[in-house]
Amino acid sequence: MKSFVRISSLLWADILVGYALFVVQNYLTDVWNLDVTHAAGIVNIWGGICKILPLFFLFLVDAFLGNFKMLVISSVAYSVGIGFISMSTPPVLADSTGTCKEYESQCIGHTQKALFYTGMALVAVGMSGNLVSVQSFLKEQNEGSGKGNQRVDCLRILGFTLVAIFPVVGAIALPYIKPWSLRFGIPAICTAVAMFMFFSGWCTYTKLDPQGSPITNVCRVFVASASNISVPVPLDARELYNENDQEPRRFTHTRCLRCLEKAAIRLPGRSTEEQAKYIWRVCKVSEVEEAKIAVRMVPMWLTFIVIGIVSSITNTYFVEQANHLNRKIGKWNVPLPIFMLFFQQAKAIFSYLYTKIITGLGKYAPPSGIALAMILSVLCCITAAKIEKRRLNVITKHDLLDKPDDDIPMSIYWLLFQFFLLAGVDSLSEKGIASFYDEQSPESMKNYLIYFTKAVSGLGFMLSVVSVYVVGKISEKGGRQNWFQPTLNRSRLDRYYWVLAGLSSVNFVAYIVVACCYRYKQPQQGLDDEAAAAADGGGGGGGVVSACFSCCS
Repeated sequence: MKSFVRISSLLWADILVGYALFVVQNYLTDVWNLDVTHAAGIVNIWGGICKILPLFFLFLVDAFLGNFKMLVISSVAYSVGIGFISMSTPPVLADSTGTCKEYESQCIGHTQKALFYTGMALVAVGMSGNLVSVQSFLKEQNEGSGKGNQRVDCLRILGFTLVAIFPVVGAIALPYIKPWSLRFGIPAICTAVAMFMFFSGWCTYTKLDPQGSPITNVCRVFVASASNISVPVPLDARELYNENDQEPRRFTHTRCLRCLEKAAIRLPGRSTEEQAKYIWRVCKVSEVEEAKIAVRMVPMWLTFIVIGIVSSITNTYFVEQANHLNRKIGKWNVPLPIFMLFFQQAKAIFSYLYTKIITGLGKYAPPSGIALAMILSVLCCITAAKIEKRRLNVITKHDLLDKPDDDIPMSIYWLLFQFFLLAGVDSLSEKGIASFYDEQSPESMKNYLIYFTKAVSGLGFMLSVVSVYVVGKISEKGGRQNWFQPTLNRSRLDRYYWVLAGLSSVNFVAYIVVACCYRYKQPQQGLDDEAAAAADGGGGGGGVVSACFSCCS
């Protein structure tokens, strides 16, 4: 009961830190005086790391650490990291480092830069660790029974209410705190409080030991197949190693990627019991099939990289566009993080629409959801290009090209369209991909495949830095001006958005080809009959294919 409150407090701190770092792009351009592309590069590389680390951490949790130890590491890293970011602001260590206290670039010394980069790295560790382990660790806590459950439910409702309120408080309150040291410092205090709340239940938590990782099994398949590279694949499936030696045909195998089946070739002269001791030299057929699934999904994963590139512009170029636009509603100057709140609510709307409408398509729902997300990514980039062109026209009309710090007489609410469409891209792609893996992957691999997709999206975040560099270099050929200038007013971000729209269109076509070539797992009805027919026909027969995962013949 109390454990739920202590553990869920880590989520409240997460939300505040998220809102504080939503405007870090502005901090780097306004205080550090970095170029727009330089600041966006830092933010996107950090965002990519935040998406890639969970896959690695999930492996550590399953194989070595367990959820509790991971949360200990992540909560400490989170608290120290955001604390370092707060300390990196000019006024905090000005007396110790001999720098000035103003929020100007000349007041940022080597110490401040080292603290900032170290803090960002530690926050990435904290975010990733919490993402992997908070929900799983909550499930491990089996508290209360009978009448006590009513009290637990009340506390859970209270906890979820606080989680819902914190985004609103963070979005509205934090932007009105002008000093950056406090804007980062208040979330740092909250994370420290959450960390101590979590540690206060150290002795009361249920701590489960790590159960092993299926990633290890996939690695074993590759190692074992490589060790048998010169051995031909047997034609008879009974020569392969199965879990149950009395029913060798029970574990059928698909006909694609036959080279991996070499991992299941029995070691000569050894009994079934002895085979099990050499786990890096021989694998079970079921383990080989799981490895095949991971390999067969690689082409699908590659199409998600462009979604990551498009998603990376949310808290970089979109935020930079909004920075000096007119935010007023009457006399109220709407804070910038409200757009993050709007973005999250828009994602919830698209998630609801996916559940109510797209899921009615049955087995075609996941690929349809992903395809719709890719169409929205094209529309989002086109919309963003049109709105950016309008912004540049307003800037030119009012002679603001060389006045990057002046306010632009254009409503910020024009940007709601591109934020809304990008929320659809993120929500539909996440729901579609999660549903796809839920239906197509074996139980042991589901979590890893989802996090692997997040890692691929994180790779897209990092590749966005490369795309900006390449597009910039191509744009300046022939003596023309580079589309990316030190200030946004002088840049041609609209043309970059058109490039992303074209790239997303090509990616959509590639996805359609991959999705059409992929044979989806058959419905559960009739599987037993197909498997039985396959068994009667011997190992590796055609009827087996439709009964196993998904086929590629």
